[in-house]
Amino acid sequence: MTTTRNRGAIAALLLLICAAGASPARADRAGTADAGDLATADGQYIYSHICQGCHMAQGQGAEGAGHYPALAGNPALVSWQYMALTIINGRRNMPAFSAKHAVGFFFAPVVLGDAQIAAVINYVRTHFGNDFKDAATADGVHALDR
Repeated sequence: MTTTRNRGAIAALLLLICAAGASPARADRAGTADAGDLATADGQYIYSHICQGCHMAQGQGAEGAGHYPALAGNPALVSWQYMALTIINGRRNMPAFSAKHAVGFFFAPVVLGDAQIAAVINYVRTHFGNDFKDAATADGVHALDR
């Protein structure tokens, strides 16, 4: 007979085991989970393999289990720095994708390097009806993630 206390202890133990095995998937180092494809990926690849699941294929956003804002025609994207800080630190439902801020709980998070963050920002800001001319750079992203 399993008591409520025992079930709680078992659940806590399972969480600790899962958390202990979780480590970030580094996008800027070869040889770790998902790193091979991401290390040389362009912004479109990163968007379609990471961002599209929530923001949808055409950047139209979604409502349901959470609110995932549209990236298509979004005037907030006028600032690439705003986008970079959102990707680095996370925002509301969105996880952080920077090595300093990404935390795995039940899974190993995807960690994007500065170049990958700049690439996906530039892709989004020039697609889905967006036509912003200034571009994010890896150095600019790095300066924000100190």
